[in-house]
Amino acid sequence: MKRIAVLASGRGSNLEAILEAAERGGISGEIVLAISDRVDAPALEKAEKGGVEAVFVDPKKYSGREAYDQALVDQLNRARVDLVVLAGFMRLLSPLFVRSFPMQILNIHPSLLPAFPGTDGVEQALAHGVKMTGCTVHFVDEDLDSGPIVLQEAVPVIQRETVKTLHQRIHAVEHRLYPTAIDLYCREKLKVEGRRCFILE
Repeated sequence: MKRIAVLASGRGSNLEAILEAAERGGISGEIVLAISDRVDAPALEKAEKGGVEAVFVDPKKYSGREAYDQALVDQLNRARVDLVVLAGFMRLLSPLFVRSFPMQILNIHPSLLPAFPGTDGVEQALAHGVKMTGCTVHFVDEDLDSGPIVLQEAVPVIQRETVKTLHQRIHAVEHRLYPTAIDLYCREKLKVEGRRCFILE
């Protein structure tokens, strides 16, 4: 069974959805570790409630991004993790981190990549006036929101939409889509060839 770690900075709503999916057998893997870069992140509390080891790694204790990422890698290796899941982890990972877990890091982004990468995908979509946006689960590579796409689902933009309402509707889809992608990885149903990720039968 694959061992999974979740990295989260905030509320942990995706972490909660992942824990619930694993609890009901919707993920063929075990969540063994949750890490946050914020001591007061509700995600840590949610992990502990779910019986998962929760660790705060303080960025202020390290000289820079690479030193911090090495500390994260050390924690993940200690837990013998097979898959790293980013769930609202608000730090850009260094090449050192990405190379430590090649094609073993998943992220979810609130747009239909490659459209609207970065931290404000929902705001960008609304400002652009698109009629359709959505969310994307992708492997993490060394560039921003650019790794091979695993799953995507569209979310229509309704009249008089606000950033808050659109975020809420995208989140509802994320909570279903992310566990599905994680389960595919755990069951070894994903095959990456170049930029394309194929789902095996």
